[in-house]
Parts: sequence; structure tokens; C-alpha cells
Amino acid sequence: MAQHKSFSSSSVSNRPISLLNGLLLLVSLLLLLGVFLGSPLFPFPNVSSSSSSLPSNWRDYSLSQAAEFVAKDGTVIICAVSYPFLPFLNNWLISVSRQNHQDKVLVIAEDYATLYKVNKKWPGHAVLIPPALDSQTAHKFGSPGFFNFTSRRPQHLLQLLELGYNVMYNDVDMVWLQDPFQYLEGSHDAYFTDDRTTIKPLNHSHAFPTPDRNGVTYICSCMIFLRPTNGAKLLMKQWIKELQSGSKAYEGNDQPAFNWALNKTAHQVDLYLLSQAAFPTGGLYFKNETWVEETLGKHVIVHNNYIIGYENKMKHFQDFGLWLVDDHALESPLGKLD
Repeated sequence: MAQHKSFSSSSVSNRPISLLNGLLLLVSLLLLLGVFLGSPLFPFPNVSSSSSSLPSNWRDYSLSQAAEFVAKDGTVIICAVSYPFLPFLNNWLISVSRQNHQDKVLVIAEDYATLYKVNKKWPGHAVLIPPALDSQTAHKFGSPGFFNFTSRRPQHLLQLLELGYNVMYNDVDMVWLQDPFQYLEGSHDAYFTDDRTTIKPLNHSHAFPTPDRNGVTYICSCMIFLRPTNGAKLLMKQWIKELQSGSKAYEGNDQPAFNWALNKTAHQVDLYLLSQAAFPTGGLYFKNETWVEETLGKHVIVHNNYIIGYENKMKHFQDFGLWLVDDHALESPLGKLD
């Protein structure tokens, strides 16, 4: 009888240890499963927090629904992506995630392949605004497909402003090195960067630049922050109007139209030029090593422009240690892409 009691006591005392070992084994298996699937299982809580409000068919997902789902503190970060540029989207997302702003990202999918791919990996964070574009032709710079792709940008931005959101737009050939929101000083209507490579003083003016002798400015349309003000909406409407004018100067590139819109509305819109050291154009960051060393630690968003071609852009990032997806894909809410 005493022997029976001794056996029973021992089995009861070992049971918590067995349960603990079982739980540890289960957690280990889940972590391994996440690695093999190429998608993080737990780090992005926004994926499941409001999943009940998401549509069963992503074609029915509207911009207003998507913005409401991702917005944080009244702010949405958007990018527009076609399927060939998904690796660049993932690279950009890793850098955004490192600054803890990934939850407010909304991907404007320009084709259904992108819509389904992103929402499969990261439900609710992609929306398609018809018509869908040809995913294979919308990514070559200067092509009619590329122009159709970029010329819809002010329409997307205006829609979000009309819905009452602050909006940051980024091209996905960018990498965040710091949190850009701390540089959005004041309460201006529109914030933007200068695409010129001419070096400015560190304490340069934040006023809209004076046009050159040809009446031209070189503001970049690839990094913009807008508040839902009448001034910002006026600027977007003028940009759309410039694009619809059909000028030959705009073929293959929507940036000249953006600059004309800025020039025509500058007296009505509260504009703010962001710091060149913080938001350098690629023609300066990648080509002026002395300037980069002198401004080390001040860079916030790096733009891989002043170079054309998908493979060339990728190699550029690789050469400068900014191609993150090969070693850090699990830091992105999309995980590893197939």
C-alpha cells in the first residue's frame, strides 16, 4: 500500500514538468513552422485584430474600408505597386517595420496578382482601385504603362484626403533609416523633397524653392506627406488637371505635372520643403561620398532614383547594404515571398 502511494505521488509531481516540456515543444514547432512558411506568425497583431471586418472577396474591398482598417492616429502610409516590384515592396516594408510604422501601410495594388498576394500574406493591407493595369508592363520607367501607373497617384491621394486622413506616399525604391514623422514639423498642408543634387546648407530654408531661369522646379513626387486640408486637396486637384492636359512633356513621367501644380498653387497652399540631409535624392546619396560622410547620421529616407532599370536599382541597393530582403525577410509583415 505504501509503495502504491509513493508511485502516485511521484507521477503527480512530475506532471507539471511534463506539461511544461510539452508547451515548450509546441512553441518550438510553431516557430519552426513560421520559418519554413516564410511568414512571421505573431509579430504583426493588426493582421488578426479586425479580420472579421474584412471582405470574403478582395475585389469588393474599397479604399474607404482599407483606409479605415489600416489607419492609425488618422494617418495612412501608401505605396502603389505592380507585381514585378513585390521584392522592392518587401525591402521597403522591412525598413518601415524597423521604425514601427508598418501597421498603417496600405498597398495600392495595380494588378490583381499583387492584390491577392499581399492580402494572402497580410490580410487587409492591399486594395485595388479599378481599372487594373497590366502587371508586366507597368514597371518600366518612361513607358506608357509606367505613366498610367504613376499618373493615378494624385487621384489615390485626393480620395484619402477627402476621407479625412493624413497621407504619406512613398515609392518602394526607398529605404527608411530613421522615423520620418519626427521631421514633419508644424501643421503645413504638404511636405516634399527637392530632387536637385546641388548641395544645400544644413539649415536651408523650408520654403518652396525658387524656380530656375526657365521657370522650372525639381520637386520629387515620390515622397509626399499631406494633411486633409483645403490646400492639400487643391494641390492634388491641380496635379490631376495638369496630367489630364495631355502635354507631351508629361509622357512617361508624372513629376513635371506635380511641379507645375506646385508652382500654380504655391500662393494658396502652405508648402514645406523637407531637409535635404534627411531626405536626399539618390543622385546625391549614391554619388557624392564626401557629402554622405559629412551628413552621416542625418539620413532618414534614401531614394534609389537617378538610376533606371529594375536590376540596376537592386544592385545599387546591394552595393550600399540597403537590399534587406535576402537576410531580413522575416522582419517584413509579408515574410519571404515565393
